[in-house]
Amino acid sequence: MDYDILRCLHNPGDRELVLTPRTLEVNTNWSRSGIEDHLPTLREHGLVEYYDEEKSLYQLTDRGRAWLEGDLPTDALEDDRD
Repeated sequence: MDYDILRCLHNPGDRELVLTPRTLEVNTNWSRSGIEDHLPTLREHGLVEYYDEEKSLYQLTDRGRAWLEGDLPTDALEDDRD
């Protein structure tokens, strides 16, 4: 699910998107509640950030982009929890 969320925000082949959990739900095979459960973890790891917190709009961060492009190993994310 996390990969799908990040990939949707990244929008390969076009400019990156700023999306709400509801729009992420429509563009992935995941439920909005599941997406809403995962977004805080992605924020904790610095992979996404609020574009507009009041409107619940999220965008990909440089770190999220690096992870998607393979420049940031998953182990580095797991180390964040220590």
